[in-house]
Amino acid sequence: MTNSDAREPASPLQIYLVRHGQTEWSLSGQHTGRTDIPLTPRGEDEARALEASFRGLAFSHVLASPRQRARQTAALVGLGAAVAVEPDLAEWDYGDYEGLRSVEIRARRPGWSIVRDGCPNGESPAQIAARADRLVGFLSALTGNVAVFTHGHFGRCLAARWIGLDLTAVQNLLLGTACYGVLGYDPGHPENRVIAHWNIAAA
Repeated sequence: MTNSDAREPASPLQIYLVRHGQTEWSLSGQHTGRTDIPLTPRGEDEARALEASFRGLAFSHVLASPRQRARQTAALVGLGAAVAVEPDLAEWDYGDYEGLRSVEIRARRPGWSIVRDGCPNGESPAQIAARADRLVGFLSALTGNVAVFTHGHFGRCLAARWIGLDLTAVQNLLLGTACYGVLGYDPGHPENRVIAHWNIAAA
């Protein structure tokens, strides 16, 4: 084999899944889907603090939700120049529940659970699962380090579907503002997708 025939092996896929920094509505607990609000000053500081965690990593792809809070977080982490907007990374469309807190929704609809009941005039759990599965298919074809900047509910849904769990698993996954997880494969069993790390805040 000549040197020109040699090929570097593809780097194993690792997906760095990042939730955006704090916004006024994430602080108040209001459901923020389509509403396009910026980070608070504290949210900006949270995102900047993550830069050290990503320093020195080479990313083959950087993807972000269309919402400015996700794109702003990517920029403050130092990856803004490489960002490609991916519409499927947008937050759950809360429909009639946009801007409401869970306690307000349950006052109208006792026992409501987003992963079971969805949102009127918004997205259903089946629609979210299909969107997450579409992303899983796309992401699993990539190699190397991939950064995705997304949102609280949808980020947890994507992680759950990455490892083949029903969306009800979202209730057992916390993802704080400007925290991230790492999705990938088990090195000993590369056919098995794993959540290697989760809910990591800046050091």
